Amino acid sequence: MTMLSTTVPPEAAPRADDTVRVRMMRMLHASLVTQAVAVAAELGLADLTADGPRRVEELAGHTGTDPDALHRLLRALASQGVFTEVAPRTYAGTALSEALRDGVDGSLRNWARLWGDTQRHAALGGLLYSVQTGAPAFPHLHGGADWWSRLADDPGRAAVFAGAMGDLSRELHAATVEAHDLSGVRSLVDVGGGRGHLAAALLRRYPDLEVTVFDRPDVVVHAAEVLSAAGVADRARLAAGDFFKEVPGHGQVYLMSMILHDWDDAQSATILRNVRRAMDPGDVLLVVDAILPAGDTPHDGKLRDLIMLTLHPGRERTEAEFAALFAGAGLRLRESRAVAASTGLLVAEVAA
Repeated sequence: MTMLSTTVPPEAAPRADDTVRVRMMRMLHASLVTQAVAVAAELGLADLTADGPRRVEELAGHTGTDPDALHRLLRALASQGVFTEVAPRTYAGTALSEALRDGVDGSLRNWARLWGDTQRHAALGGLLYSVQTGAPAFPHLHGGADWWSRLADDPGRAAVFAGAMGDLSRELHAATVEAHDLSGVRSLVDVGGGRGHLAAALLRRYPDLEVTVFDRPDVVVHAAEVLSAAGVADRARLAAGDFFKEVPGHGQVYLMSMILHDWDDAQSATILRNVRRAMDPGDVLLVVDAILPAGDTPHDGKLRDLIMLTLHPGRERTEAEFAALFAGAGLRLRESRAVAASTGLLVAEVAA
């Protein structure tokens, strides 16, 4: 069998298509790297190698894995710089593996574990179905059940998802919200605030702020622990409900972080109308979401939009699409800014 090589033999003259072929091969191999990183995160290998090199046999004993198979996993990850083989079958951590450690600043361990979720991965594998039908593959693969109902039925998977969202909220989303100065704001309603990770970050940053964390009953109940651990529970209120029906009032600022991209335009319009009903003139709505640039400009959101296509009814949107959604709900887009490769901030107010 002839194997396709991604390297050019020394004696061979360079071919015009070598660069294109190498780039395409890297793209095709990217999903293997993702799965390998996800498994390393699930096994906690970064924490096990944080204090120094470990033999594969020792790591296998700690993780309940087959030593030879674990060696093959670590060898592949070492080729990507995630670990390093310092001696035969002996591995140490690297700067990249540090991001997979549990509980360290900037940790992406839970985010990596989420990317290894088998049901989520299967839905991404159903991309062709979604492109052919325009419908998310996840319900098609699970008897009509959507992503959120499956999470609600599986506490373990729900905890991984919540941890992944917490990883992002503590770092990326909090930094995005802080692009809008909240000094002088006394009350904020975090609509779809999950387990309170973003609220905790904001409450630590603004000592005079009070936050209402609003989400489904089975989700927001977990926020008390997060807020207490952050030492800010005295300035937080938990509110359970359904943002498709109503949203709590009495906030000077209303916040939705990575909410609207989960829902189609009609569903997003319903949520926004409920937020608008809760707002008074002068109140502000902050939306943290990807803001897709036009044309071929690279942006993480353009790839993440394929997750929305396969898992959810939602989508990532351009600034013009957000402005149209806001206008339909009686809101006016006041400003927007791209804050990071993955997120942007949109500021809306009650339309005159």
